[in-house]
Amino acid sequence: MEVTLKVFRYNPEVDKKWHYDTYTLEADPTDRVLDLLERIKGETDGALTFRRSCAHGVCGSDAMRINGVNRLACKTLVKDIGNKITVDPILGLRVIKDMLVDMTPFFDNYKRVLPYFINNTPTPADGKERHQTPEQRARFDDTTKCILCACCTTSCPSFWASDQYLGPAALVAAHRFIFDSRDEGAAERLEVVSETDGLARCHTAYNCTIACPREIQVTKAIGELKMLTVTGKLE
Repeated sequence: MEVTLKVFRYNPEVDKKWHYDTYTLEADPTDRVLDLLERIKGETDGALTFRRSCAHGVCGSDAMRINGVNRLACKTLVKDIGNKITVDPILGLRVIKDMLVDMTPFFDNYKRVLPYFINNTPTPADGKERHQTPEQRARFDDTTKCILCACCTTSCPSFWASDQYLGPAALVAAHRFIFDSRDEGAAERLEVVSETDGLARCHTAYNCTIACPREIQVTKAIGELKMLTVTGKLE
């Protein structure tokens, strides 16, 4: 099938303003958008710039807006979106070049929620790992699936308004550790997410849940954090 790919372009070294370039190429219905971009870069325009790594939906590096929706280019098939495709960088982050955006604010917010295991209690004398029941693991299993692609955060209107807002991905990371029965850093993280630029900035738009390529129930996780700040009960 013939596919028309309209691609956002911006090179600060030569462009005063962003624009679109349009490419027409033959594609199979099962080709991914990433395949098409790779062909353009390899055969037509080597200056085209975008992030990619594993190409299998694991690293999350090739997040971009495809036909106006945040997606991973490596998971988006031509047959699912049609033969007219528009590709833009994700919103809310400074464009460095083409689809390449500055992820610094995103990762700075992620670091603020202490996204690592905290436990100062000595390990068991027998040297074995800290145990938890299947039910305890299931309590936070969904939020362990995040691949930090930023699809959720850059689909959020509150983040578009201010990149000081922690954003959905950072709140998902906080949820993952706060509800882990082995972790002892809940109080510290709750203090962070309860700040002005934390949970209060979430207006339950649900964009984050729709955008997540891992199908994490992001809005639900944020709601559980909000409830926790009110009840103080880890259930």
